[in-house]
Amino acid sequence: MPAESRFLAGTRLALTTFTTLPVRAGRIDRPVAGTAMALAPAVGALLGALLVGVLLLTAAVAPPLVAAGVTVGAAALLTRGLHLDGLADTVDALGSYRRDAAALEIMKKPDVGPFGVVALVVVLLVQAAALAELAGRSWPACVAAVVTATAAGRLGVTVACRRGVPAARPDGLGALVAGTVGPLALAVGAVAVALLAVGAVPDRPWQGPLAVAVALAVALLLLNHVVRRLGGITGDVLGATVEVVTTLVYLGLVLSG
Repeated sequence: MPAESRFLAGTRLALTTFTTLPVRAGRIDRPVAGTAMALAPAVGALLGALLVGVLLLTAAVAPPLVAAGVTVGAAALLTRGLHLDGLADTVDALGSYRRDAAALEIMKKPDVGPFGVVALVVVLLVQAAALAELAGRSWPACVAAVVTATAAGRLGVTVACRRGVPAARPDGLGALVAGTVGPLALAVGAVAVALLAVGAVPDRPWQGPLAVAVALAVALLLLNHVVRRLGGITGDVLGATVEVVTTLVYLGLVLSG
């Protein structure tokens, strides 16, 4: 398959994996999956543009906290809630203190345990509170902040799928995408998100890139722990990474110094 066709197939796969946009998936294999995971931050930026539109339009007719709640709900709707589901399953598995197959079995269960519930509540509350604060900023800063956070969350997936990171199972999304992203694609994504972040806090242009860097550092620690406990990554782990990085970036963008 020509490189351009692989790019187009990867774009479709990225859109169908990370959003509910009505795009039909094409060829799916590991080379295409690698392209899709490299494009994840760009899809996150697109999603962020949609979400900031929801935030600003709702904030024009409702209190900021209401607008933030609507935006958090829209984010779940536009992603089928898959990242939140992955967060709950991953935290439940890690909270069980079991390893390998036993922990993976917990992740497969349809119910959500207490660790997962607490993780969901904390993440949604922090995101909503941060969005409420961002809604009161100038619209360029608000746009930059929301787009940065959502793009950074998907950059976390790019990081998780870098070469050398194994899959925890021989099948599923993790097996398809693990180890498919090369260093060049990872570097390009990181630089692009860092540039987006510069405008998120206009009077402190360093704060946005720093928030992204800290969030990704925490994601690396989490991923290293997950690989030790589970043997590799899964689709749930990727979803958890999205939510953790997104939430930490939002938090970093609203901290005042």
